[in-house]
Amino acid sequence: MVGAGIGGVTAAVALEQCGWQVTVLERSAELGEVGAGISVWPGAAAVLEELGVEGVAKAARLGEAAGMRRWDGRWIVEAAELGIELPVMLHRAQLHQLITNRLGPAVTIHTGTTVTGLTQDAEGVTVAATRVGSGGAASGGAGAGGLGPGSAEYRAELVVAADGIRSGIRGLLAPEYQGPRYSGYTAYRGIAELEVEDSGGETWGRGQRFGFAKLIDGRIYWYATANREPGGADDDVKILFANWHEPIPALLAATPNVLRNDIYDLQTPLVPFVHGRVLLLGDAAHAMTPNMGRGACSAIEDAGALARVLRAGKDLTAYDAERRPATTKLVKRSHQIGVLGQLDSKFACTLRDAVLAMGGKTAGLLARRRKVEQSPV
Repeated sequence: MVGAGIGGVTAAVALEQCGWQVTVLERSAELGEVGAGISVWPGAAAVLEELGVEGVAKAARLGEAAGMRRWDGRWIVEAAELGIELPVMLHRAQLHQLITNRLGPAVTIHTGTTVTGLTQDAEGVTVAATRVGSGGAASGGAGAGGLGPGSAEYRAELVVAADGIRSGIRGLLAPEYQGPRYSGYTAYRGIAELEVEDSGGETWGRGQRFGFAKLIDGRIYWYATANREPGGADDDVKILFANWHEPIPALLAATPNVLRNDIYDLQTPLVPFVHGRVLLLGDAAHAMTPNMGRGACSAIEDAGALARVLRAGKDLTAYDAERRPATTKLVKRSHQIGVLGQLDSKFACTLRDAVLAMGGKTAGLLARRRKVEQSPV
């Protein structure tokens, strides 16, 4: 396993439960996740439950019905009109820890370890890596021997690459692939040390968006976007949204730390997820913009699909056949939402808001009709 983010550790749990000895190589010096809040949608929650990951429901807050507003607070689509299934919300670091807690003695984790190459043959894969520091091993199981700094070599029957959007392994397998593309906007994220009565939702303006949701401890996870050139100077997000409706300025004022990331995704068509005995998972396979909140959940669902394929004794191409079409749709849809949300023209934004308002009302009517049709007579 290359990479110990949410997708990587979930896959490690799944592989161990399928009877595999698993060695996880993580380039960071310490195990963990950075970021703020995360939405866990029902499909991913079902995978975690099947793998026996405990404590998600206790650490999470059920998402409240939330609508869409203009920058001045006027509603585009009110919450009651949406009628959609909602995820649960929790902190990324909490979710990562809950999954890691499920790892057993058949899993060994080496931090400070970067994969530099791999070769395949009929029996397996040889992985070359470099280590910095002690290359500390966590959990039980067999590693590569000798944990000192320097070079290392690992031998495996299967390699799962969960090494992120700029995956080195994907680059080795498909050097002709163009890789990440810039979305045209930057994202800001944080957690406000503040409790508010507002149930949250998204606010769309011209070339900027802001969304927020409550965590179980009462704090508020928020995210924002602004059209920017990649690698530009840091903006003061408080100034960017100073004139937006409350509680947005109050949330920003109550946020001690703000994360900024230029937003990239992978271009479609996506490369095959399976190359012989090497398999791509999570952002390494299908990195998407965060507009649907489905990136980490898709990685968790990848791990669930891999476990099903292995338990059924199917060829690994069955994993590609299931996951590549499904995630391609999400990558495309999320990119399209971003294009729509980041429109900057006053006329285009007015038209967009009117169309979304009409669509929200239609969706609400359809949702209420389905409830009536499904209710017992």
